Amino acid sequence: MKLNPDCIRAILLTVEDESGYDRESDFYIPLSKPRLTDFSYEEVFYHIDQCRMSGLVTRVRKTMNPSYHVEDLTPTGHAFLADIRSDTNWNKTKEIAKNVGSFSLDALTKIAVGVVTAAINKNF
Repeated sequence: MKLNPDCIRAILLTVEDESGYDRESDFYIPLSKPRLTDFSYEEVFYHIDQCRMSGLVTRVRKTMNPSYHVEDLTPTGHAFLADIRSDTNWNKTKEIAKNVGSFSLDALTKIAVGVVTAAINKNF
């Protein structure tokens, strides 16, 4: 399956909204999360695994029904999400990724940092 950056962002935003000190974010079939309605459950579950393997989320548990339970974002996940939270930054990040021809999570992270850095420098 191809990596879908929009699905990654939607998952991270959902986990951030739903998780907390004693709360996990739960992903069941049928998916009823507002940010995830444009994605199939296979796509969401695949991308949850990608988030886990990339160190963006902590403690992912898969159950038999099937469902996924995500404990929280990692510090890396929080930093990446902070850089891509605004639609303006996200769209600019995707535009640059398209121009350079790479939508890997590593490239997206570096591009997002560059977009935010450029915005900071512009304000000085």
